[in-house]
Amino acid sequence: MPEGDTIHRSAARLRAALVGKTVRDVTVPRIEGERPHVGTSIEAVEAVGKHLLIHFADGLTLQTHMMMSGSWHLYRPGERWQRPKYAARVVIEVDDWVAVCFLAPVVRSYRAASGHTPIDHLGVDLSRGDVDVDIAMARVARFSSADSTIADLLLDQRIACGVGNVYKSETLFACRVNPSTPLRDLDATTMRSLFATAARLLQANLRSAARTTVATGGLAVYGRFRRPCVLCGTPIERGALGRPKRVTYWCPRCQPQTVRC
Repeated sequence: MPEGDTIHRSAARLRAALVGKTVRDVTVPRIEGERPHVGTSIEAVEAVGKHLLIHFADGLTLQTHMMMSGSWHLYRPGERWQRPKYAARVVIEVDDWVAVCFLAPVVRSYRAASGHTPIDHLGVDLSRGDVDVDIAMARVARFSSADSTIADLLLDQRIACGVGNVYKSETLFACRVNPSTPLRDLDATTMRSLFATAARLLQANLRSAARTTVATGGLAVYGRFRRPCVLCGTPIERGALGRPKRVTYWCPRCQPQTVRC
C-alpha cells in the first residue's frame, strides 16, 4: 500500500535515473493539464507526502498520486514490463531508462509560476528528516474538531502528510491510543507524541520495502486481524472507522481509550 515511505523510495529511484536527463519520448494517455514536452530536461524528482512530483526544466511539474493502486517502475530500454502497457498512465523515456507509472488515479501537471499548485493544501511531510512537528500541531485546530477521532486526524493530509491506513494503525498502537478516541480526550503531549511517532516510523522505513515497526520485525497490528498481539497476546481487532470509513487495526487490551503515550 503506497504511503509516504513508498513514495519517497520511488522518488529516490527516479531521481537517480532521470535527473539531468533529456526526455526522448513521453506518453501520458490521460492527464489533467499540459503534457510534458520531448526535448526538455528533468530538473528534480521529489516526494511530498503521498504525491510524487517530476519537475521539468521548462517550468512544468508532473504530479502523480498513487491512491491504492498506483506504482512507479524503472526499466532499461527494451526490458519487459512487469505490467501490461494498457495499465501505464505515464511513460517517460530518457537515453538509458524508461520510467513507467502504472494505474495512478491522479495524473496532472501544473506550473508553480501560476501562483497556486495542487499541493498547497498539504501539511508537513512526516517522511522528511527535518519535519517540524509543531507545525502539524498548529494545524490541528484549523482542520479538525473536538468530535473528530484520532484515526481521522492522522489521515488528514492537510495537517501532516504521508500517513495512510498502515502507519495510522501502527502509530496508534505504538502510542497505546485507541483509534476511536475523540480529539477532545487527547492532551497536547499525546498529540505531539503521535505525530513524532508517525514521523519516526515513516523515516525508519525509507530504505526498505519490507516495512518494520517493531523490534521483532514486521508490523505490530496492521494486517494481523485475530492474530495475537506482539505484546500481550490478545487477538488483534479490525474495523472500518472514521469518516469516510477506513480499515483500522488495534489491540483492545493495549489500546484502551483511557491509556495514553
